Amino acid sequence: MRYFLGIDLGGTNLVVGLVDEEYKLLDKDSIPTRAGGTSDELITDIRSLADQILLRNKLKLSDIESVGVGVPGTANWDTGMIEFANNLAFCDEPFLPVLTVAFEGTKVFFDNDANAAAWGEYLAGSAKGSDSMVMITLGTGVGGGIILNGKIFEGINYAAGELGHMVIKADGKYCNCGRRGCLEVYASATALVEQTREAMNENKSSVLWELCQGEISKVEGKTLFQGISQDDATAEKVLENFIIYLGAGVINIINIFQPDIICIGGGISNAGEVLVEPLKELVKKESYSRTSKKQPEIVTATLNNDAGLIGAAMLHLCDVH
Repeated sequence: MRYFLGIDLGGTNLVVGLVDEEYKLLDKDSIPTRAGGTSDELITDIRSLADQILLRNKLKLSDIESVGVGVPGTANWDTGMIEFANNLAFCDEPFLPVLTVAFEGTKVFFDNDANAAAWGEYLAGSAKGSDSMVMITLGTGVGGGIILNGKIFEGINYAAGELGHMVIKADGKYCNCGRRGCLEVYASATALVEQTREAMNENKSSVLWELCQGEISKVEGKTLFQGISQDDATAEKVLENFIIYLGAGVINIINIFQPDIICIGGGISNAGEVLVEPLKELVKKESYSRTSKKQPEIVTATLNNDAGLIGAAMLHLCDVH
């Protein structure tokens, strides 16, 4: 059996997983991502967590064929630097050379975390067997991964696929990328929590207050969907507006790429049809190609939060590397 380590370095959590040659996730563990941590500190955490996984599975580092990391920003394979990662406050941060040293010469690969998630879904998830797909990951931010003709589309500078930073509302809210009105500030999990809290403050009778025990700080992405399951009008209005924001981004993507599949990932995607069905209806109404007999299929990620781990572990299969 061949073994690989996949690492998902998120803005909120750091996750390490053990993956086999059949794309099966055998084990995983996580810790919170250090706020304001340097690349050296994050790599120390990565190696420590990896060692725990190996020990638990009675493996040694020499049993691992390669290590792959999904990072929340622009991963430049030529220089080994994370050129820009707004959620980690990184700019031209040395990463790959230090990571290679930390793993004692084991082959190491890295890519944007959303690219890694898209690669995982393309190889083993909801986009398996497709030729082209675009994945939108709704998490701390909004990530994007584009697979065209079986290859990750990286762009000339490895920065392609930052779909969360397309502007959907001119002069809108400020985004920490430096622009205003980005999809990320309206359609991420973070944005959904913020929108839910704002709506709760405007309606003190909403069942959402009961769901968080009267403490607004306890509101999570799933809180909204729990409210919807109880037919809460406030929750339904929040989702309606959220779908409009998300739909604006999805329709833009469809109009540009017309892929086989649009895959929605991230924790919010666990809501399933409650999220996807109204999104499909909006796309049917507003997509430029709405009269075409062939339409991109909108699906949720079947690998859920493990897509990034599996995709990262399998980055050695990607031609660009």
